[in-house]
Amino acid sequence: MSTKPPIRACLFDMDGLLLNTEDLYTLCSSTVLLRHGRPPLPWSLKAKMMGVPGSSNGDLFHAWAQLPISREQFAAEQREQQEQHFPECRPLPGVEKLLATLRTAKSGTDGRYPMQMALATSSETYNFNLKTSNPTTRAVLDLIELRHRVLGDDPRVPKGRGKPSPDIYLVALQAINDTLPSDVPQITPAECLVFEDSVIGVEAGRRAGMQVVWVPHAEIAAQYHGQESEVLAGRIGLVPIGDEEQLGQPGDGWAQQLPSLENFPYARYGMFVS
Repeated sequence: MSTKPPIRACLFDMDGLLLNTEDLYTLCSSTVLLRHGRPPLPWSLKAKMMGVPGSSNGDLFHAWAQLPISREQFAAEQREQQEQHFPECRPLPGVEKLLATLRTAKSGTDGRYPMQMALATSSETYNFNLKTSNPTTRAVLDLIELRHRVLGDDPRVPKGRGKPSPDIYLVALQAINDTLPSDVPQITPAECLVFEDSVIGVEAGRRAGMQVVWVPHAEIAAQYHGQESEVLAGRIGLVPIGDEEQLGQPGDGWAQQLPSLENFPYARYGMFVS
């Protein structure tokens, strides 16, 4: 993996990367915590939960929260808050321009192929529909074709193989390859660029053998200050799953950190844009 080929497909996470959901998730959890006399959710804990399926009501959270209610009641009250606030989701800065530009971009060494895009999100269908219920938000997500979207409850992703396992990104790539014309070469993992905000999402992209752009929330970037090279290599190990040979090496150049999706450096990845 010493030579990086030009990018032919961009694969996107959604929560905290395309949409401002992380602040809303924090609001929903903290509202329930405060209602029951507990402190708001700290970013030090949230940093370990982001992107992990089921983590908002999992062992790590409840070991910290020490709530006087059952997990079932917490889930119900959190769901009420999410149903209230998720429709407030909006695209983050730079997202609409980036997706619109990639829709007409070209790829390959001589720019002969249309750029491909896919969505690979841990959000399940019900939550996805809540988060995209606003027409403006829905219009931005619709820039990614429906047939190239892989959600958290997609049956093509084996149960228990959510991020940081690479499966969801490999399924998203297969969804793209299945729709390419017969005269267009199949896209390899190395020709894919994964866009992620979470640490385990970066790891999933690296495990898939793909190039990665990490665009963390400012609070997450602060939590991992000084560990950036380990994050970009996929070597933080928040959820140990083995298969260490899938991980990158610090400083190998296959992952980069960006402050936002504004002013994206298309040329760095061999993309031809007009």
